[in-house]
Amino acid sequence: MRSRTDDRDRTVELRAAIDRTGYYPEVVADGVDAAVAGEPVVAYFVHHEPTFDHDEVRRHLSVVVLTPTRLVLAHTDEHAGDDLLPEPYTSTSTEAVRLSAVKSVVVTRMIANPTSGPSFPAEANMTIGWGGVGRVDLEPAGCSDPQCEADHGYTGVLASDDFSIRVSAAADGPAAVERLLAFAESLSARTHTA
Repeated sequence: MRSRTDDRDRTVELRAAIDRTGYYPEVVADGVDAAVAGEPVVAYFVHHEPTFDHDEVRRHLSVVVLTPTRLVLAHTDEHAGDDLLPEPYTSTSTEAVRLSAVKSVVVTRMIANPTSGPSFPAEANMTIGWGGVGRVDLEPAGCSDPQCEADHGYTGVLASDDFSIRVSAAADGPAAVERLLAFAESLSARTHTA
């Protein structure tokens, strides 16, 4: 695993990872390159996953890039065609976020058989929050008196949940879990000083 302070440019490695997916690599790379805007690529994670839409399988590709100043996210989806575009097409959405805006990097590691001590995670989930998307989970508030019928209002949680990605060793391979954890470590190391 590389050092989290290794800042060499990984643009060529990123392009090779996009090419390996085989999922419209020119289209995906074009969108990512435009969003990265010439900055060096410090770290990246590429995740190719199918989505199921009724009786069809469609592909989705997420590319997450860390530059010295920004977090860049790109999503490319496959579409079968519709009234506006009758031919099959892709849509690529990108978002660039200043590192100073990143408020949280939440990493969850799932370890099988933890009584045996530390082992390689079977699954990992990374959630990044910067305040672009917020979620409020509300529920009726109560008190400890089971006979109480008073209205105690609501209680809840406000959570920043801008981007989340999950990989598992069973579905994506152990190397994908390791790459996601390495990316999360690189991002986390850079957000404390941003």
